[in-house]
Formats: sequence, C-alpha cells, structure tokens
Amino acid sequence: MEKQIGFTVRRIVVAGVLSAIAILLGFTRWGYIPVPTPAGNATIMHIPVIIGSIMEGWPVGTVIGFIFGLSSFVGADVPFFKDPLVSVLPRLFIGIVSWLVFVGIRRWNVYAAIGVAGFMGSATNTILVLGMAVLRGYLAFGPALVTAVANGLPEAIVSVLITLAVVSAWMRIDRKGRRSKLDVD
Repeated sequence: MEKQIGFTVRRIVVAGVLSAIAILLGFTRWGYIPVPTPAGNATIMHIPVIIGSIMEGWPVGTVIGFIFGLSSFVGADVPFFKDPLVSVLPRLFIGIVSWLVFVGIRRWNVYAAIGVAGFMGSATNTILVLGMAVLRGYLAFGPALVTAVANGLPEAIVSVLITLAVVSAWMRIDRKGRRSKLDVD
C-alpha cells in the first residue's frame, strides 16, 4: 500500500471533526475543568490534538493544536494566555511530539505506543506552556513547577486513558474492511 503525502480528504475530515470538538470544548469551557490548584483549571483540550496526530499524522495534530491554542488565546481569562507565544505556539508541538512518540514505539506494542504518546503529548502541553510563561515573565519558576506537578500529572493520566480508549476503538472500527494506518508496516 502506497503512503499518501499531504492532506487527503480523510485527513481533512479528521482534522475538521477533531478541531470542531476542540472548539466546542474551548468555547463552552467544557475542556477546562475547575480544580483547586494554582492553575485553577485542568484541561482536556490537548486530547483531540493527540488523537488526531496518532490517527492521521503530525500535520493533522498541528492543525488541531493551532485551533486549541487559538481558542485558548481568544477565551483567555488568565493574563499570560492573552500572549500567543504562551497560548498558541506551544500547542503546535503537542501533535508533533505525540506522533513521534507513537511512531517510535508502535513496532513493539501499539497500545503502549498510544498510551505513551498520550502521556507525552499532555506533558508537552504542560511543559511548553508553563515554560513559555516563565520565559516571558508571567510566572516564576516555583509556581510553574507546582502547577506542572499538581495539574500536569493528573492531566497526563486522563490523557492516557481517553486516548487509549478512543484510538483503540477507532482501530477496531477502521480495521473492518481495510488495513488500519495504525498497523505496523
């Protein structure tokens, strides 16, 4: 089977559907769960980005990451998220890291690859957003570290669980009638 390069109709549809989910989660605030931590919210907004990158590659993940970052920027209620270098730029890397991790591990165990990609995509979001907030002078390193541990770890665990459930279900559906892109070549 020949590998297709670029945006196919399937990739555009997947990117569109997952971007719509990201927009829904962002603008309804359903993707930001209030928690009593320094950040004030735990997010599941990065999960469509991770799922899109695993299912259709890093370009799709990057598009969905941009939509996530844009919704974070537009709906910002925390001052540092009004800076696109904090709210948008780091989100572009979630899909890239998730895809690289998935592709690197899937030959050994596709389910482990999905889980680790979910964890690392979430960690990428946390580390890059908080790191950029520190670099831009919005946060001191100490509070950023506390937030990374208090929010980042639970978000990463939730990301692993949801990503595994959704991508595993997609693999079973996608295999009926044709070979899944998630299969090892």
